[in-house]
Amino acid sequence: MGIKTYNPYTPSRRNMTSSDFAEITKTSPEKSLCTSLKKHAGRNNQGKITVRHHGGGSRRKYRIIDFKRNKDGIPATVIGIEYDPNRSANIALICYADGEKAYIIAPEGLTDGMKVMNGPEAEVRVGNCLPLSEIPVGAQVHNIELYPGKGGQMVRSAGNSAQLMAKEGKYATLRLPSGEMRMVPLVCRATIGIVGNGDHNLINLGKAGRKRHMGIRPTVRGSVMNPNDHPHGGGEGKTGIGRPGPSTPWGKPALGLKTRKKKKASNKLIVRRRDGRAIK
Repeated sequence: MGIKTYNPYTPSRRNMTSSDFAEITKTSPEKSLCTSLKKHAGRNNQGKITVRHHGGGSRRKYRIIDFKRNKDGIPATVIGIEYDPNRSANIALICYADGEKAYIIAPEGLTDGMKVMNGPEAEVRVGNCLPLSEIPVGAQVHNIELYPGKGGQMVRSAGNSAQLMAKEGKYATLRLPSGEMRMVPLVCRATIGIVGNGDHNLINLGKAGRKRHMGIRPTVRGSVMNPNDHPHGGGEGKTGIGRPGPSTPWGKPALGLKTRKKKKASNKLIVRRRDGRAIK
C-alpha cells in the first residue's frame, strides 16, 4: 500500500492524503456475504444518546467476515483483495475447494491465486489459520481467539501483529501490539502473518467533511464550554480546569483513570501490562 497526495487546489486538499489502493484487486463486494447495516446515531431503544459524536455518515453494507476459520482440511484460493469500509484492514475473498466463499482479514503478502487452509494440519504460512499449539515460537500472528471456537477477537486492525513468545502447559504467551504480555489457551486459533494495509495510520483526512462521511460528529473540548455545560468550562480566556483532575461532562474522573475491575477473572492470564508492570 502507498499513500497518495494531492495538488493543493483548495486549502483542505493541501495536507490531505489517502490510500492508493494498490493492493485492491476486486472492487465490488460479494453480494451473498453482505448484509444491511442499521444506523443508530449513538442512541438506545429510548432514543436517548448513549454514545456521543455518532451520526450521519455514508451508507455502507457490512461484509460478513469469517473470524472462526473452522472449515478444516479444505484448501481455499484467494479470489481478490477488497476494501472494507467497516474496518482499517483490507479483506480477502476466498473460495474453498467445495465452492463455498468467505471473507477473511487480508494479511500482508496475501495476493490473488494464493492458497490458504485452516486446521492443525495446515502449513505455517501467511494466511493459514492454526491452533497456537501448532505455531512455532517467535511467529507473528493475528486474528487471535480468546476462547476456543469463539472466533478471533484480538489483533485485527491494519498493520498489527502479535508475537508468540512461549508455550507452557495449557497456555501460550503472546506479546500484543500494545506491549502487553498475555496467556491464551493453546487450543485457541490464530492466523499467521501481519495484518495488511499497514500505512493506514499515515492517512491525513485533511478536512472535517471526511470525518462526517465516516459517521463521526464534531467533538467540542470541555474547556471552551460554559460552566453549566462542562466541569472544565468557564473562566476568562484560556484557563485551567480548576479541579484536581480532568472530568467527564457529568463530573466523573477521566483521562487516565483505570476502569478495569480489580477481580476480573482474566487478570491472572495477563503476565505484564502494557505499561510494563505486572498486574496485581
